[in-house]
Amino acid sequence: MSDRFDCKTCNESLCGRKYIQVEEKPHCIPCYDRLYAKTCQECKEVIGHNAKELFYEDRHYHSHCFRCFRCDRSLADEPFTSQEAALVCSDCYCSEFSSKCVSCDKTVMPGSKLLEYGGSTWHEDCFVCHGCEKPIGAEAFIPDDNNYYCVPCYEGRVAPQCNHCKKALTKGGVTYKDEVWHKECFLCTGCKAPLAGQPFTSQGESPYCVKCFSSLYAKKCAGCNTAITGFGDGKYVSFEERQWHQPCFKCYRCSVSLVGSGFFPDRDQILCTDCNNDD
Repeated sequence: MSDRFDCKTCNESLCGRKYIQVEEKPHCIPCYDRLYAKTCQECKEVIGHNAKELFYEDRHYHSHCFRCFRCDRSLADEPFTSQEAALVCSDCYCSEFSSKCVSCDKTVMPGSKLLEYGGSTWHEDCFVCHGCEKPIGAEAFIPDDNNYYCVPCYEGRVAPQCNHCKKALTKGGVTYKDEVWHKECFLCTGCKAPLAGQPFTSQGESPYCVKCFSSLYAKKCAGCNTAITGFGDGKYVSFEERQWHQPCFKCYRCSVSLVGSGFFPDRDQILCTDCNNDD
């Protein structure tokens, strides 16, 4: 007699029957399906030995159950992605979750190169300089009035020019009399010291630091003989071609302030009413 050829699980004879070997051990079809067949993630039924099986991330499906969660189309031969454990075809995913390029108004497909700025999205090739129309890519750019420029185009076509060196201003500078300067270019006309962030005044169209203006142009106080610049308190009194700082405008004899009071000139000096009456 020949050796028996039985199922290794139920011990029933496999002679004349279909069987499947697992680790070189034969199993009848019912035993194989019961022990080794996977359960479909979608319909929760066993995926039989003769059914076409598809799997994704340790999940198994009948081929007819492997479908888009949104539109129910078959994903067996289609690109797809997973959204919170649900399978979604590319068209449905793009329609619901992908951004649209603000330049061409087409969907930015998942996995494609994109650029995002200010809440807007572009295809990499659609994000181009408004000047030269070349793709900016990962290079530096400067926004201006809803347009975007590469640095060379912005400096050559858009950026204001420094009134001193005639080069482009691409960041903070100084504005004076409707003209712009680099901070390091805005200098005192007299001593050439930088004026950015410092008090300054002008003579005609030219800016001067306080020291140079005081030395060259400011009137002298008849009381203390220092410049009246208009800085600080800035108020002064003028009488017969002479000027005084307000704190210096006082009686020559008793030093009482004469601001807002009557006074009398006494040759090069001024006197209050009381001191004048004493004479």
